[in-house]
Amino acid sequence: MYKVDNAVIMAAGTSSRFAPLSYERPKALIEINGEILIERQIRQLQEVGIKDIYIVTGYRNEDFNYLVDKCNVKIRYNGLYNERNNHSSIYEVRDVLKNSYICSADNYFSINPFISEVKESYYSALYSKGETKEWCMEVDKDGYIKKVKVGGSDAWYMLGHVFWDENFSKHFIEILEKEYDLEETKDKLWEDIYIEHIDEFKMKINKYKDDQIYEFDTLDELREFDNSYIDNTRSEIIEKISKELNIAQKDMSGFKCIKSNGNEAIGFEFINDTKKYEYIYKTAKLKMRG
Repeated sequence: MYKVDNAVIMAAGTSSRFAPLSYERPKALIEINGEILIERQIRQLQEVGIKDIYIVTGYRNEDFNYLVDKCNVKIRYNGLYNERNNHSSIYEVRDVLKNSYICSADNYFSINPFISEVKESYYSALYSKGETKEWCMEVDKDGYIKKVKVGGSDAWYMLGHVFWDENFSKHFIEILEKEYDLEETKDKLWEDIYIEHIDEFKMKINKYKDDQIYEFDTLDELREFDNSYIDNTRSEIIEKISKELNIAQKDMSGFKCIKSNGNEAIGFEFINDTKKYEYIYKTAKLKMRG
């Protein structure tokens, strides 16, 4: 058994699909069922004795500063996330990775999945009945991951936290430092790098039930889980639009991010009844679409 040394919560991304809430605040700082998402993860880690916690920030990094005093965590700033994807967040904390949990700030755990001693490295997984576009895992007879592919059917897929034992951390960082400056590494997830070297690592699948790990990609998905968002989205932009159109917030749905040709989030679209609208952040203008 490996005694867990620390935990890293990755919170550098923009979560643009979660428009418009993620434009107004980082997704990790959204309240779900009365608790701030990242504060819930921190509390769950601390409840099992994991006190050394690092938050890797990027987008709106200053919004996370209050956590240092409130939750007794450390913050590392990753200013390269938008250029380099999440492997740059791993690179930012490479000096502290040992027997470590690595978590995504936008996961909601209905149960506490953390323990203070872990047997070996693992990646959390949920089961998809039928087709899925998620990253699906194939394992050997002992439960070790031998292959990962995007998309599958009736399969276990990657979702949630991971645990790296010290040997895993050491070897992964060796590879990352060797490949970090390569042009082809820039847009890779850390999982891409792991998959390319999968034969060099022993990582097990750790299976969870559907109601134990959640990830909300859109406001519509969040509303299904926390019904309080149906009538009150906590979004100043949506509140403004509802008043402008003289409609209730509950009558707005189908929220989707609008991106520029440079892949920057510039606004969002939504549906009211049979009408489709778009809102552009920079101009704060609302217009009906086709």
